Amino acid sequence: MALVITTWPAAAHEIRPTIGDISVTQTNATLSLRLALEALVADIDLGAVNDTNDAPEAALYDRLRAMAPADLEAAFRAAWPRISDGFIIELNGTRLTPEIVSVDIPETGDTDLPRDSFLTIAADLPPGDAGVRVGLSPALGTFIPRQVGGGEDAYEGFLDGGELTPALPRAEVLTEGAGAVFLRYIVAGFDHIIPKGLDHILFVLGLFFFSMHIRPLLFQVTAFTLAHTITLALASTGVVSVPASVVEPLIAASIVYVGIENTLGRGNMRARTALVFAFGLLHGLGFASVLGDFGIATERFGWALAGFNIGVELGQLAVIAGAFLTVGLWFGKKEFYRPLIAVPASLAIAAVGAYWVVERTLL
Repeated sequence: MALVITTWPAAAHEIRPTIGDISVTQTNATLSLRLALEALVADIDLGAVNDTNDAPEAALYDRLRAMAPADLEAAFRAAWPRISDGFIIELNGTRLTPEIVSVDIPETGDTDLPRDSFLTIAADLPPGDAGVRVGLSPALGTFIPRQVGGGEDAYEGFLDGGELTPALPRAEVLTEGAGAVFLRYIVAGFDHIIPKGLDHILFVLGLFFFSMHIRPLLFQVTAFTLAHTITLALASTGVVSVPASVVEPLIAASIVYVGIENTLGRGNMRARTALVFAFGLLHGLGFASVLGDFGIATERFGWALAGFNIGVELGQLAVIAGAFLTVGLWFGKKEFYRPLIAVPASLAIAAVGAYWVVERTLL
């Protein structure tokens, strides 16, 4: 296993949010953005895929990642008339036209790793005091906007493609309390499980199909929760750092193991709970990689972390509740439940996990 891990390629093709610092004055709105320019030039629909390998434009995207900064910038500027439509700067319902202020593209390195570029755009504002709403089109995916200049209470958002910020005032900075941050990241955590966290959903379903008895399920879910809470906190604060190229295949492998063990019907509850705890540590690292992409301000990171973790737990409980209401309530006590429902479902879970192991290590 150690040899396999050291030879795994770093396949970092996942879609990451665009992070933007927004400055609004009486005369203009400026957005300083961290994003993958290659995806924009390739015209990938970032709202439709979770991995660039799944996009029809994957080959073009990979070629762009290998480009020198000057060549990529030239391609980006040539495509700007099309790309600019994806950046929404709105005043009283009217779209404003953004212009490029600067483009900063790092040198070409390991093309298997993501390359974050920095784009600054701006739009002139007409006279008046009306606030500005900012967002990305659905095709540009998730957006994390932050209004600068307001200290720790300045507005930060987590927006799906097509959503806009509240009106950001010109004369002052829009602020929000810790409670608003906490609630927003509960939603973000839930969203990371349902509908976006299919690998975590399958793992939780694997726990459900192990046993219909409440005690084993409670022990496993509690162990899983404690474990991923620990690594989510440690990794999100930078105490622990493990590459996604290692974590993601191991998460897939944990799904395979749980599905196969369910099928074989072996192992005692204590050993199973300990193993689930170990797998929970891995899943917490996976959650942390997502949370780290959000670019949360340090002053409110604790609130965001707590809210995100609660949202994840609510998502997991919703998965278990859905499974129980769908099959457990009606068939859980039937003699055919295990051979005709639990075992086939576990085999399907293991098969999907096995495919992901291959995809995340070799493809």
